[in-house]
Amino acid sequence: MESFEFHGRTAVVTGAASGIGKALSAAFGARGCRVVLADVEGRALELTADELRTAGTECLPVVTDVSDAASIQSLAEAAVSAYGGVSILCNNAGVSIRKPLAEQTIEDWQWTLGVDLWGVIHGVRTFLPLLMAQPAAHIVNTASVAGLLAFPLGGPYNAAKAAVVALTETLCLELATQAPHVGVSVLCPGATRSRITTSGRNRPAELGPPAPVAPTAEEGDLTRALIEGGLDPALVADQVIEAIQHRAFWVLTHRAEYHASIRARTEAMLAGRNPTPVDLSAILASQRQPDQR
Repeated sequence: MESFEFHGRTAVVTGAASGIGKALSAAFGARGCRVVLADVEGRALELTADELRTAGTECLPVVTDVSDAASIQSLAEAAVSAYGGVSILCNNAGVSIRKPLAEQTIEDWQWTLGVDLWGVIHGVRTFLPLLMAQPAAHIVNTASVAGLLAFPLGGPYNAAKAAVVALTETLCLELATQAPHVGVSVLCPGATRSRITTSGRNRPAELGPPAPVAPTAEEGDLTRALIEGGLDPALVADQVIEAIQHRAFWVLTHRAEYHASIRARTEAMLAGRNPTPVDLSAILASQRQPDQR
């Protein structure tokens, strides 16, 4: 099968104002795509658009709340109005709040699932007809390694990301017969340098501020170390580009750090053993080794 041609196509990226979304937008632009940038954070979105334009990318910033179906519909209409169609969709926006399930409020669940799961559902439902109308297209849904491994203090996030994996795998199987010209990938990044730990800055006012729950000093230090020493988002974007080119479904960005844990979980499941915690200290130590990805 021929490699995917990026030049001249239109890509839509949600969560485009920072982290992986910003890196994806830059990677598509560098390959000659027009990029529709979607994010709920208006000022950061405009700054990202300015950076991309300076780099020579034609782009359109659209303030978008992915948890709202009407907002995603407006995003699609803006993309079609500006560029006539969409060939690449990255449902990437995500938020997270860390605290025990016993202390997660209904508002915490609504916010996290609204962005991390419903944002993907709205994106797939709205954009899929546009992608299917193209001669070649690709959809990338951002899940997380947390969709494959459960981590304490991340119940809503884990649940949303596991659902995104299942949704995307279903979509892949369906499109293989219904629209084989549309490729599908699920992105499952591990620790990546991003602003996910400060995503509460964009929590809707009507849901109220999250109740403060401080992790232990050890948990906080370990989380900060994992994120600060995480993968450069540009390297994640490179792996997504490669997956689109080769129509690869799984994009597991941190093979050296997490594959052993994913394998152990699968083996424990098949053997009927109860879950055991992922050793984050070992992952951090592996993360600090020379790149083995």
